[in-house]
Amino acid sequence: MARRRRGLPVNGVLLLDKPAGLSSNQALQRVRRLFQAQKAGHTGTLDPMATGLLPICLGEATKFSAYLLDADKVYRARVEPGVITDTGDADGEVVERREVPALDEAGIEAVLERFRGEIDQIPPMYSALKHQGRRLYELAREGQHVERAARRISVYHARLAALDRASGNSAFDMEVSCSKGTYIRTLAEDIGLALGGGAHISALRRLQTGPFQAAGMWTLEALEALEDQADREARLMTPDVLVEHLPALTLDDAAHGRLVHGQQAQLAAGSPAAELDDGAIVRLYHAGAFAGLGSVAGDAGEAPTVAPKRLLNTAAARS
Repeated sequence: MARRRRGLPVNGVLLLDKPAGLSSNQALQRVRRLFQAQKAGHTGTLDPMATGLLPICLGEATKFSAYLLDADKVYRARVEPGVITDTGDADGEVVERREVPALDEAGIEAVLERFRGEIDQIPPMYSALKHQGRRLYELAREGQHVERAARRISVYHARLAALDRASGNSAFDMEVSCSKGTYIRTLAEDIGLALGGGAHISALRRLQTGPFQAAGMWTLEALEALEDQADREARLMTPDVLVEHLPALTLDDAAHGRLVHGQQAQLAAGSPAAELDDGAIVRLYHAGAFAGLGSVAGDAGEAPTVAPKRLLNTAAARS
């Protein structure tokens, strides 16, 4: 007999405003306990020092979290020129201090321009990437240093948001829109070197990931202050928000019945799916509710079929 999963079958997506000082997994577990959820996952880590947008997937929504891993992101970072740390942020040990040339808005913007577009970036040692089966940060903590291959990233937008001349080292805030795999710590270090003194970041906040923006976030304190479970679940978005970029297809009872039994379903020649490419992934809806994802087969213009790819467990659905 299968062991019964502990917790409630809560399904949905929460936009968490992750506080500083917690790892992404620690924040995830806090949310999971608050919702008493059977299952939870997140869609991309934030460093413990970082704050801001961390989408948390509960229950059936975890089946679709991978579709957000490749999403573009927007950050705001405080850059501290002249101080270099071993981690690239304020949580690390200071390894060098340098004199910083006088900085002004025009000079900073001119350097930022050099980092816009497609650039190569060497991932930091203090990262979760693996080398011969071990995390780089584990090796770094042991004092080891390994060569890392540069990776191509895209910085779509980088602008000076504020310059703090009163800080003494001309600390400044920059806002960056970038592709997946971009390390803002490394970007700040490289910008600092280009400015003539090196740098680290003392604050980092994620403002957007994919279609989700900071305006929809909830703090742990606000969630804890809600009176009951129903109030908390009302703050969740439905799982299909993770895949809204995919075309949608409505199923009739017969087609839905075949898919839930693992079979392909033939669609009418006039179905919108007939205009999609062979192998296209679609959102599936039945009786007005999200049913999961399917894969379309057939040449454009012909009566296509759809096969199940990732379906919701409707028996477990709660929200």
